[in-house]
Amino acid sequence: MIHLHATLGGLLLEQLGVFRPAPRDFSIDSLFRAADPVAFAQAALAAAGAPVPPPTHRLAPLQSQEIWAAGVTYLRSKSARMAESRDAGGGTFYDKVYDADRPELFFKATPHRTVAPDAPVRIRADARWSVPEPELTLALNAAGRIFGYTIGNDMSSRDIEGENPLYLPQAKVYDGCAALGPCLVVTADLPAPDTPIRLEILRAGQTVFSGETQVGRIRRPLPSLADWLFRENRFPSGAYLMTGTGIVPPDEFTLHSGDEVRISLPPVGTLRNSVA
Repeated sequence: MIHLHATLGGLLLEQLGVFRPAPRDFSIDSLFRAADPVAFAQAALAAAGAPVPPPTHRLAPLQSQEIWAAGVTYLRSKSARMAESRDAGGGTFYDKVYDADRPELFFKATPHRTVAPDAPVRIRADARWSVPEPELTLALNAAGRIFGYTIGNDMSSRDIEGENPLYLPQAKVYDGCAALGPCLVVTADLPAPDTPIRLEILRAGQTVFSGETQVGRIRRPLPSLADWLFRENRFPSGAYLMTGTGIVPPDEFTLHSGDEVRISLPPVGTLRNSVA
């Protein structure tokens, strides 16, 4: 298992708590384009520089990759989507897709819409009900092979999506709509089913919401989500795939400017972002 950290000073490869600068010819794009990214990262680690101190400022671990997302993969998510869209007549859409063979997949973000750890995510000015969605996020190489994972924050405007399911792109895709990090775990092994995903939201230093779920509560096999994404789609530099959320704050909750969102997933760490 190798942890890849993107920093202003370049890429760092971490193993067993030791950080080393990646070789000059190593890039995130080259990792995602490799036929065997795990072996590629291992070779880069073997050629890496001398140990350096841990980074203090991290960037999102992406370069040219698109970010996509899967929806309604947890029972909790299905219930929330059905409730928020019932008045618009869209509730049955989510009920049906939860049990369907074909998953809900949608485009989420480009690199310039994605913020780094400790940078501010945004809520839409025309939204009244905004929440973070903590998600295990898969790293897929150009051939659609899962070779690692990170933490994703799928910022969502629930009132816009609930008003009409056709408004999903506006509820999901806008400047500052996603965060990734704090690192990319490069490994051939998927997280164990009992791996916890935790969300904590702080306001003025006090916790106003917290929740936890497990990777094993995702209804669909993770490789099947990757397979569906790559059907009739090419990703020359690979892609990230958010796998859905199983933690949904209560309906009366909405994010405020100045809130802090913390999402934890071992062994990735904790992704922290303020709200602009």
